[in-house]
Amino acid sequence: MLYLSSMGGYFQDLLSSPLLLCSWFVTTELATDIVITVGDIKFYLHKMSCFKYTQFPLLSKSSRLQTLVASTNEESNDEVDISDIPGGPAAFEICAKFCYGMIVTLNAYNVLAARCAAEYLEMFETIDKGNLIYKIDVFLSASIFRTWKDSIIVLQSTKSLQQWTENLKVINHCVDSIASKTSMDPSEVDWSYTYNRKKLPSESGLDSHWNGVRKQQTVPRDWWVEDLCDLEVCLYKKVILAIKAKGRTSSDVIGEALRAYACRRLFSSLDNAVNNGLDCTKHCAALETIVSLLPAEKGSVSCGLLLKLLRSSCLLGSGESHRGDLIKRIGTQLDRASVSDLLIPANSSDDAMYNVDMVTAILEEFMLHHKDMSEPKLLEDDDAMDVADNLITSISGSSKLAVVAKLVDGCLSEIAKDPSLPLEKFIVLAESVPPASRPMHDSLYRAIDVYLKEHPGLSKSEKKRLCALMDCKKLSADASAHAVQNERLPLRVVVQVLFFEQFRQSSVSAAVPSAARSFLLPREDGTSCGSSRSATTTATEDEQWPSVVGAPTSTSGGDASSLRSGGLVASKRGDGAGAGSKKKAKGGAVVPAPAKRVLGKLWSGKASSGENSGSDDTSESPAGSLNQEETKSTPSRITRHSVS
Repeated sequence: MLYLSSMGGYFQDLLSSPLLLCSWFVTTELATDIVITVGDIKFYLHKMSCFKYTQFPLLSKSSRLQTLVASTNEESNDEVDISDIPGGPAAFEICAKFCYGMIVTLNAYNVLAARCAAEYLEMFETIDKGNLIYKIDVFLSASIFRTWKDSIIVLQSTKSLQQWTENLKVINHCVDSIASKTSMDPSEVDWSYTYNRKKLPSESGLDSHWNGVRKQQTVPRDWWVEDLCDLEVCLYKKVILAIKAKGRTSSDVIGEALRAYACRRLFSSLDNAVNNGLDCTKHCAALETIVSLLPAEKGSVSCGLLLKLLRSSCLLGSGESHRGDLIKRIGTQLDRASVSDLLIPANSSDDAMYNVDMVTAILEEFMLHHKDMSEPKLLEDDDAMDVADNLITSISGSSKLAVVAKLVDGCLSEIAKDPSLPLEKFIVLAESVPPASRPMHDSLYRAIDVYLKEHPGLSKSEKKRLCALMDCKKLSADASAHAVQNERLPLRVVVQVLFFEQFRQSSVSAAVPSAARSFLLPREDGTSCGSSRSATTTATEDEQWPSVVGAPTSTSGGDASSLRSGGLVASKRGDGAGAGSKKKAKGGAVVPAPAKRVLGKLWSGKASSGENSGSDDTSESPAGSLNQEETKSTPSRITRHSVS
């Protein structure tokens, strides 16, 4: 704060608030002989004072007023209108007080307006030594530009004075001052600042002493990000560009600053503005500025922030160039995203709830960056170090693929709840990741089940396409137990799940000593016996079973222990699957009674509902009614032809 006075303060203003009372007077021994109008305010002044050496105090310090008053004298008019003065009546009042020797109080809030008004009135050193422009410039350099918060306040006040401040270079001085302070070593920061993060233990007093000596509080590297959020978009851009030009601030700190600014200026009010049809010009400007300022270094900005910016871009309908840039950046670090970030709302013109095409485009970009990492590859040369590095890179890429596959399956489970989601888009998104990246298909099964539940009108062929995404061999025991009792699944899928569950049981049984194996599988009469299934045939049956490709989800449902413990080792004979026959196939295994009863129940229930009618590659008849020629064939496996 600075108090200015050009000479002794023998004058006083009768009315202290000209903005409210619309007039301003100076009491002297002389009569008022000039009226200066600034907007709605009239200043009643005089051209000379009562002192010998202070004649014409108002005119002696302002070249512009000298010219204006001279022109009014020629027209015999005592009123001067300067309504275009920057800063308005308040700024002119400061200049007038200075001319009449009154004490003037300058601070960060009014100094810039006073400086522009003094420039307008041409109060230069050539007119009078120690004039107002000189004193304000000294105050700015010695005080304002050296203070962190005052520099920000002055920079904020330039918005209404942009035309003048550009010429005076005040903005450049403020920006350079702020950028220099943000680039300092945090250990040298000794001024107060605003920061709304969670306090460190040393700052909250929990761990502030060591051996009775108080520790010095640590200043975080991003201590300045919150204060800069108060700046308008154009000024904020100038400051960030200046900070980047200094080259002493890391990219992750700049990324954190952009995140804080986006939360304050964009995300906090965007949904409300879009939903209520408000003007989104400021939001568009903030989005474009933030995207243009994103650091080029990978990982400097979180994937969550990039996805939120992409979501904002879709809501605002911004240019495709911004979206393309964001999609490329997201694709390089998609493994760090979350399911909620991927749920991008669809455009208002679409019936769907989510923008699935955008997510698919992001996945395609991700696969472009990781297409060479899905499988380990060795280099052709004999350099062991290069080979090791290549293996490490491949393993890292495979783990990222697994993370993204899990992310996609979680996204599928959410978008499957949308009744307007086309089946084709669901399938395309599910197939965007390679099958090898899904070690388990529980999550994909959950997503498929949700889609079947929300879309009960699917045709039989559509259900087959949907369920073909899933590999029944990769379902856990709990997921298999749920699937065999799931009435929404086609019968073919249920039979596949039963087969592979029995196959797992047989594999376990083959690995157990024969003395203990008798306790694993029940006889048809309820007593335990060893499995008659030959261990040598299991691999062949596994390879011959029609495979399906898919993704994860874990759902446990109902008590299906009888299905898993009893198992199903079905043969190609139709009479053993549907009619409850107890015949033993040649070289095959006995179909346990519990499994046969469950299969018969499933078959009769689904057949009666007409679920499998009209199929080209399946039979409507239960297994017991299959043609006799097929019954006489060698019992080896259940195929798509024999069981639907």
